[in-house]
Amino acid sequence: MKQEMRQRINQNGRVVIPSAFRKALGINVGDEVLLRLENDGLRITTQQRRIERAQRRARKYLKEGQSLVNELLSERREAAKRER
Repeated sequence: MKQEMRQRINQNGRVVIPSAFRKALGINVGDEVLLRLENDGLRITTQQRRIERAQRRARKYLKEGQSLVNELLSERREAAKRER
């Protein structure tokens, strides 16, 4: 897929996201997108893509088979026992 395209801004300040880009990002009609100014550009993404990026970053620091959810639940159960 071509990674760059030229688009014109219409009189209402709108720009069309090409269908190939929407498909690649998993954006469908009615979906909410997040816009962020970055340096000298505009980044368009979805909440799901942000979550996936955060998960990929976190995986770098996890040991094989380690579950942060299970560790958190275990810690919370121990804290609840102490609170009684």
